[in-house]
Formats: sequence, C-alpha cells, structure tokens
Amino acid sequence: MGNCLGSEEAELEAVKNVGCHGGQPPQAPARAAAHPMAAPERDPSMSSSSGHPSSSSRSRGSSSMSSIATTRSCSSGSGLAAAYPEGRILEAPNLRVFTFGELRSATRNFKPDTVLGEGGFGRVYKGWVDAKTMNPTRSGIGMVVAVKKLNPESVQGLQEWQSEVNFLGRLSHPNLVRLLGYCVEERELLLVYEFMPKGSLENHLFRKGAAFEPISWNLRLRIAIGAARGLAFLHSSEKQIIYRDFKASNILLDTNYNAKLSDFGLAKNGPTGGDSHVTTRVMGTYGYAAPEYVATGHLYVKSDVYGFGVVLLEMLTGLRALDTGRPAQQHNLVEWSKPYLADRRKLARLVDPRLEGQYPSKAALQAAQLTLRCLEGDPRSRPSMAEVVAALEEIEQIKVRPKGPQRGDEAAAPSAQHHRSPRPRYGSGRTTGSGGGHRQSPTSTR
Repeated sequence: MGNCLGSEEAELEAVKNVGCHGGQPPQAPARAAAHPMAAPERDPSMSSSSGHPSSSSRSRGSSSMSSIATTRSCSSGSGLAAAYPEGRILEAPNLRVFTFGELRSATRNFKPDTVLGEGGFGRVYKGWVDAKTMNPTRSGIGMVVAVKKLNPESVQGLQEWQSEVNFLGRLSHPNLVRLLGYCVEERELLLVYEFMPKGSLENHLFRKGAAFEPISWNLRLRIAIGAARGLAFLHSSEKQIIYRDFKASNILLDTNYNAKLSDFGLAKNGPTGGDSHVTTRVMGTYGYAAPEYVATGHLYVKSDVYGFGVVLLEMLTGLRALDTGRPAQQHNLVEWSKPYLADRRKLARLVDPRLEGQYPSKAALQAAQLTLRCLEGDPRSRPSMAEVVAALEEIEQIKVRPKGPQRGDEAAAPSAQHHRSPRPRYGSGRTTGSGGGHRQSPTSTR
C-alpha cells in the first residue's frame, strides 16, 4: 500500500455480517493465522511505496473443490432490491475453493511473464480456467482470471484476504469486480477474480504509451457513473458498507470500459444504532482519505464521497491527487484546484488539455460544482452517492458540440499555452508521491 495512512486493529469480526445475518466467514488455518494481523500501531502519517495489484509466494497443494455457503439473496435491506435490482448481498460467500496446485497450474507455476502487477498484498498473476468447471486449463484456453497471491512479508495480508472474501464474496453488482474463489493452504492465501482487460482508470488517466490513449469526456463520465453506482450500492444496504479506499487505481475497466470497484481489503461496516460514524485507526491512501477521518479516525459513510470527489477531480483535470513532481503549491490537487473549480472563468484552464476542448463547457462546470460538493469539509454537507449518480446522469445528457470556431468555443477550448500557464503540462511531472495508492487492485493489466 503506497502513501497509506496508518494501520488498524484486527477487524475480522466486522465482516461477519455484510448486509444480512448468517453465514460464517471462512477461516484461515492455524499456521496462516500466525501471520501478523496488523502493523504495529503508529501515527496516521504518509508512508511511501508503489506497486500494482497484489500477492507472491511458494507452492504446495491439497484442498477441496467445494464452494462455501449458500447463494440465497438477502431479503432485508431498506429497499435495496427496489433501488438496485441488479445488485444483491448473499448471506454468506459463494465462492469456489481452489487448491494451491490448481492455481499453480492455471498460472503456469506463477511464471514471471504472467504477472499483472504487484502491491502491498503481493503479486497478481494471469491465469486460465474452464469457464464452467473452473478447473485450470492450458495457457490461452478457457477463461482468463486474475490470481492474487499473498506475499508472506505483507503485514496486513491475512486481514485483507479475509475482508475480501467476506465482503466481496457476498456482494453481487455490475459495478463491483467479481471474486470467483480463493485458496487457503497452510501459509498460502490466494484470491481469484474476474480479469479486467482494460486495466485501471489510473492507467488510462496517467500512464503514457500506445496502450493508454486519452479517454474522451463521454467515456470519463460513463466510468464515473459506473463507479458511483458501485459506491451507491454499498451505501444502500441496511448495514451500510464503507469502501474506505476509493481511488483511480481501484476502479477497473472491462472490455467495454464498464467500471467496477475492486480491492475490498479495507472495507468496513458502517455505523449502527443511530451513530453517525464508526471510530477506527486511519487507513487508506493519502490524498483520497477524507479530512475528518485523517484528523479524528471518525469514519462516515460520506467519507467515501470525499474520495469519489478526489477521483472526479482527477478525471476532470488529468492530474494525480498528489504529485511531488509538480510545483510546491500544486502538490495537493484538491487544495490547489478549489479556486479554479469555483470560478467559471478559470475552470477551462483546469480541464485536462488532452481533451482538446471536446467537452461541453456547461457539463464541465456542473461536474466541477459536483466535485466541490463532494469535497466539502463537513461530511454532512456532502451529497449521498445516490445524489451523485443522479447528478452525473444529468451531466451526461449535456452533449459535446461539434469542434469548430463557434461562439463560446474560446471558453471550452483554450489554447495549449492557456493550459500551461496555471498548471503543469500533462505528463511533465514525476509521479513520485502520487495518490495512485498502490494498495492496488487485483485484476488490472499493466
């Protein structure tokens, strides 16, 4: 986890009831349980590292191919089924239990050339399984999966593994990455996900190269709406789920650029009994974590909304939340950009120049205003994610005008020199200290 905030006490009990009652979470074996549950307590300050998804280690095998628990849908939940008919919460994880030998075979013995990325949890490997039986197949045959393998040195490994199984293993929604199964053998902990061929939003916004062409205004909006729907679904359940690590690297894209949230290692049940927040040690990624959470450890459902606002700002500007390669006053994107977001006349200078003016100025203004609302210092002043979804859908209806020297185009498409004046040229700065986070998600390509 790069640029991560603090550490936390073991919270495995917090994932036993996700939206519904019942369903005992899978338990890691005794030898795996000896693995550290959390890093030593420390102040919530920045720690720097980088990497990609998650997991690495050795080999051994034997387990069963059974699935754990029931697939019955949750019947409770504050109108959840009516509001989100495409999503559901299971009473218990419904996952395939893989043997270590099966996953070793699926990934060609975890060969280096199958590595998709690496992060705080460990490495992620590309593998192949039969779409129906989930048995391993030869390379290039069957369904592609992403296999996240625990690094024995990962201090949060067991806790994050179990949180992934007990949260993501019970959640089903078009805008959440599917967890297909897991493996637990002695000290080996692995997770198997659907493969997301277009990688992460972070890659498309910030990485150079032919594989990552600039994404259009319309596509950015569609991705934002998909990610917002995923968060809104989490927040809508009877026992609200706080995602707690919303950032561009955790938004993955399928073949059609549909956005899906991944990496539930820090997810936490929301407040109960009329409480407004839960109190916990600060975890997450610096630059995306809400100020009230960083300052007090008070985690609100709307702390996620702040993180969404940061990502929306990144999508609007094409700049990372944190980047020490920029001039000192611009290191923190939120602090530096707020005056531009609030001023219609300055906004055009903030918008990503790679869009080349191909966006409606009215839509950009509304997106900027929504971003400011999400970034409010008081969580009570932020919109709900359901309200964010509705606002984004309205913005999406504002169409891009044809490119050409029409009246008002100067505001929508300022010159390149105009862009460079108040902001660094895109790609000109290093990405050290960036908020990419790199607790990153499991299923993206490099």
